[in-house]
Formats: sequence, C-alpha cells, structure tokens
Amino acid sequence: MVFDMHAAPGGQTGTNIDDSSGYPWLYQSPQEQEHLTAIWRRVARRYGDEPTVLGYDLLNEPIPHYPQLKPLNPFLEPLYKKVSAEIRKVDAHHILFLGGAQWDSNFSVFGKPFDSNVAYTFHKYWTAPDESVLREYIDFREHFDVPIWMGESGENTDQWIAQFVQALEKNNIGWAFWPYKKMEKSSAVVSIIPPADWGKIVEFVKLQRDIAHVQDRLKARPDQETLNRVFAELLESVRLQNCRVNDGYWKALGMKTEPLRKQPATK
Repeated sequence: MVFDMHAAPGGQTGTNIDDSSGYPWLYQSPQEQEHLTAIWRRVARRYGDEPTVLGYDLLNEPIPHYPQLKPLNPFLEPLYKKVSAEIRKVDAHHILFLGGAQWDSNFSVFGKPFDSNVAYTFHKYWTAPDESVLREYIDFREHFDVPIWMGESGENTDQWIAQFVQALEKNNIGWAFWPYKKMEKSSAVVSIIPPADWGKIVEFVKLQRDIAHVQDRLKARPDQETLNRVFAELLESVRLQNCRVNDGYWKALGMKTEPLRKQPATK
C-alpha cells in the first residue's frame, strides 16, 4: 500500500484533481506548506511501523504543464526536502516517492537524491506504449542509481495497456494502473453498473450554476426520494462483487480474473 497526497493544502496543481481554488498556492505559501508537512508528519507517526505500507507519495502530479506555471518548478524539490525531513523525524523506514513536475513527468527538476530511501515516480497517459517514452526515466535511474516507479497510467485500449506493461516489465519498472473502478467504461479492472435514473443526476449536475440559472436548476432537480434511492443503489453498485469484471483489461495486465469471479454477489 502506498499513501498518496492527492489533494494537498493550497493545491499542488490548481486543478480539479486537488479541489483547489484554481491556482497551486502550495509552492508560495509557507502556511500551506506547514499544513502539508504537519499532515505527513502525523501520517508517518501513525504508520511508521506498519509493514503493509510501502511508502508515501508526497504529492500527486505536482505543477501542471501550462507554461504560466513552469516558474514554480524550482520550488518543488525544496518542498520535498522540507516534508521529507519532518517525516524522517518519526519514520526512518518507509520509501518516499517523489513525483516530477508537469503531472509527474519532468525529472529535470531533481538533483542528486537527498535521502537514502527514495524512489522517483512518473505517470504516463496517451503516449506511445513503448520504451521511447521510458528512456529519460531509465537514464535518470542509471545515473543516480535509484529506483523508479510508473505510479499511474491507463485510460486507453486493452492493446495499448498490454504493450505498455510489456515495455515496463522489460525494463524492470514497477507499475500501477488507474483507475480500479469506472462507471460503465471498460478501461479499468472492473466497471460499476449505474443505478436506474443515474442519468437524471448526471444531466442535473451539468446545468449552469450561476445565479441566472437557479430557477432552471430547481426545475430540473430530481425529487429527494429519487436522489435518496439512486445514491443508496450506487453504494451497492460500487461493491466489488456487484461490478462487471473487464476480462480484456485483466488480460492486458497479465492477471487472472478467477479470484474476482469467486466473490459472492449481494442483493
């Protein structure tokens, strides 16, 4: 198990994946950095001796690729050093996973490893599924003699997944594919079957939220009884035993589906 900081205080991306306010204030706010450090210090103190935890991924996909945000790149590694120093006060055992800038892709922001138990993680989506997109990370690994990990990929065809897994394993790179579950779509381990009337809720949340459209939203809002029923059904639909197993995806990952199929279904 790897703990991942997906929504850092102040926002590490400034986008929807970290629920921030539209700008990654984390890198320029001492208060938010202290908040982040305090969270990781508390997590590390709680799980420092837990053998089922492999390590801590300090920030998920920091600093997007937008040109206006690249000036933040020099702030990333110093922040990692600050957080790591606090973690090491209470946990000397677990691996610290450090993701590159620009959505965990840019390792040029890193200098010589500053901790003896770190791994560097990258994410890859919508690229060629071959060694050409891995070479810069392999070179980094060989230059500094440190482990690397492909911490997130997916959102593609079964053929693409299979080819990328082969490229990763050929080059001795560990991997994790995202996501575990998706609504209906087959580009995941299993798919959630949407409840009846789920589409009504989806259409409702797509409506404009400004004050000029309040009345339109109120008219389109499903009644409370429907909302309660649909979300209650959703809580049952997301259970593993009630999901659809995507055989092609499992095969692409080189795994067998039999253990999942032995899960008893719930009513």
